[in-house]
Amino acid sequence: MKISLQNLGKRFNRDWIFRHFNFEFQGTGAYAITGSNGSGKSTLLQIIAGALTHSEGEVQYSGINNFNNKNLYQHIAIATPYLELIEEMTALEFLHFHSRFKLLSHSTDEVLTAVELQDAAQKQIRYFSSGMKQRLRLAQAFFSVSDILLLDEPTTNLDRDGVEMFHQLIEQQKGTRMLIISSNVPEEYAVCNDILKMQYFK
Repeated sequence: MKISLQNLGKRFNRDWIFRHFNFEFQGTGAYAITGSNGSGKSTLLQIIAGALTHSEGEVQYSGINNFNNKNLYQHIAIATPYLELIEEMTALEFLHFHSRFKLLSHSTDEVLTAVELQDAAQKQIRYFSSGMKQRLRLAQAFFSVSDILLLDEPTTNLDRDGVEMFHQLIEQQKGTRMLIISSNVPEEYAVCNDILKMQYFK
């Protein structure tokens, strides 16, 4: 499995966020994307996920079974602080709905227990705290069956227990699929061997 970024660039209006980005993400490697605010970390992650289009260059995916551009979403799981949740649903309803588009590796009860939301299973998401919402975002990403896991500032809004939970999930996932983390917090990407600094792609 490989994701190749070839001379990749993204601009908004006349301002280039980054340019001439060349890199290959391979196999079950763990990669970090770092940089100052506004450097393009989250933008690059969204381009890899297929949520944003790039302004120049190419993104190529290879070595992924049954892959085509239309089913890219089935091969990628992503968690970001800005990922919208369906707040009228309960946590359990949300995971059941999510599983219609992407298989879960565990039962919904097991997933909620893993992120310590089992007592809030029947609670509407609109009544969740920001930390509980982030736990649910991480749950649907970590436990989706996918080839690639993308995480953007994954411990945002988490308390100390939540951060510890995140580290446990990362240790369990390490080496099972490709992992790309966008972050400025070293503790969030300590598991990563390759670190890409966005300031080198201006």
